[in-house]
Amino acid sequence: MSTIVVLEGDGIGPEIVSATRRVVDALGVGIAWDVRPAGEAGYRPVPGEAAETAFGTPMPKETIAAIRECGVALKGPLTTGVAKGYRSLNVLLRQELGLYANVRPARTLAGVAGPLKGDPAVDLVIVRENTEDLYIGRERVEGDTAIAEKVITKQASRRAAIFAFELAKQHGYPRVTTVHKANILKETDGLFLNESQRVAERYPDIAHDDMIADNVMQQLVRDPASFSVLLCPNFLGDLLSDLTATLTWNGIGLGPSGQYGKDVAVFEAIHGTAPTIAGKNLANPTALMLSAVMLLEHIGETDARPDEPFGRAAARMRRAIERVYAETDIRTSDLGGSATTTEFTDAVVAHLT
Repeated sequence: MSTIVVLEGDGIGPEIVSATRRVVDALGVGIAWDVRPAGEAGYRPVPGEAAETAFGTPMPKETIAAIRECGVALKGPLTTGVAKGYRSLNVLLRQELGLYANVRPARTLAGVAGPLKGDPAVDLVIVRENTEDLYIGRERVEGDTAIAEKVITKQASRRAAIFAFELAKQHGYPRVTTVHKANILKETDGLFLNESQRVAERYPDIAHDDMIADNVMQQLVRDPASFSVLLCPNFLGDLLSDLTATLTWNGIGLGPSGQYGKDVAVFEAIHGTAPTIAGKNLANPTALMLSAVMLLEHIGETDARPDEPFGRAAARMRRAIERVYAETDIRTSDLGGSATTTEFTDAVVAHLT
């Protein structure tokens, strides 16, 4: 029995987490779910207990400790205010848990049309350095000027690059492309580029090149299938992962992700909380389900018996999701259908083989 910490999240989070857990449970691999408060739930009392048990914080230290101890978490989307409110909980988790690599795959689903003519097959992965760059959150105001610090270090750049090349090696991707703005940001992005080039020398069997971010965006729109692994600093990786999701699925709603540290990993959809449809049984759980596939693959890699049973379970779950899209017309409203979250989940469970 493997224990997975669960953060149900805000908005549609509890609904898509429940749907995803149902599919994983149907696989029969033996998962124990340890549900912990985060986001708005951090301010509320624990269900069934007295009001004074409310944590009074959107990210209780007990939740972080549980993830650190367990080593694996499935996370629903958490609310982050724009220009106000508490600090991004996603950034907080990354920094507290040392989640230095954010992996965001973009893989075509048969039956889901993208915006490009001919619907080219896409199978690429963005590896995004996850702990620094502009997202360290160091801002200050001096008079009428607002200043944000951009920090890039050799250590963080090197370990992200190693992760990208190891991922390419493990999954058979032939090429790693380092994305940067070193033409303008010569010290910061220049350092990131230099470290990736040094790491590339250790992997002679994997091609390596680098491209300025502007050019990468153009080439992605022209031919996304030409890329394999894109290695990016934090800020650029965030922007590019939304672009690749849109090119692949016509939006970020189907995009999964995994965040990896030395001894811990957290898996989540890349979309937000969608509060306007929360509680209406309308949310599409695909992105979190695909994130759970990544979670199962991760457990399989670290298990004493690789690929048994978690690796096989991951393949079964991915195949079931793919079959629903390829072989049925069951779609939630975001993809033009009328299926509820429950009906879509029913279909995925029915297609498990």
